[in-house]
Order: sequence, then structure tokens, then C-alpha cells
Amino acid sequence: MPALNGSCLCNTVRYQIDGLDMPISHCHCHTCRKAHAAAFATTAGVLREHFRWLAGQEALGTFESSPGKLRYFCTRCGSHLMAERPAQPHVILRVATLDDDPQLTPAAHIWTEHAVPWLSDEALPRWRQWQGD
Repeated sequence: MPALNGSCLCNTVRYQIDGLDMPISHCHCHTCRKAHAAAFATTAGVLREHFRWLAGQEALGTFESSPGKLRYFCTRCGSHLMAERPAQPHVILRVATLDDDPQLTPAAHIWTEHAVPWLSDEALPRWRQWQGD
């Protein structure tokens, strides 16, 4: 499989991975929900040797969201790109920031004890585009 590219919303920070080394999961933990302003964050582990920054490292900011866990984000647009615990052999990629299709689907929901009560797995209407006024 060819390398996969990813970027932040403003395209200042760009990275490349050789592939996802761990399954894709939807993380419902409190810190992921707050960091992403979403009901969950879709993540996957990537071995450090399979991850590289391509551009925009000067625009990266970090935040230690829990002891020893650093979250990396673009200081220009705010996109959260990845997180790490420096002692671990992998980084935790924010899969939604990939520009290329990883050709994998999520394998699990994790930290569901933190899940918001208003999130439902029921079938909801789906529209290809916004259906507002």
C-alpha cells in the first residue's frame, strides 16, 4: 500500500504515514470529546517509524491533556492531528485528518463509559449535502 497523506484544516501542517498499524476506534473518552468538540474521536495507532511530519512543524502546538499524554494541533486552524505518550512505540493518529482513504473501517468504540447519553446508534436520515433553508 502506498503512503497515506494527512493535513490540518488550513493545510499548514502536513504529515505522511506508511499505514495504520493498529485498528481504527471511535474513542468516547472525556478528553477526546472535549479536544475535538465531538461525541467521539476516530483514532488509530501508527508506529513512530511509520509517521513523519512533512510541513508546518513550526505551527504545531501541544497540550498535555492528561499526565504524560501530549496532543498535537495546528496553532493556526486548531485541527487536532495526533497524540502521543512518549514512552509508547506508537502515536495516536486522528484518522479524520487523513487526506487519503486508509481502506479500513472502525473496529470498535472505546471508553464508552464516558459516552454522552444523547448519542444514539439508531438509523438516522442521511443526506449527501446540508438540507437546511
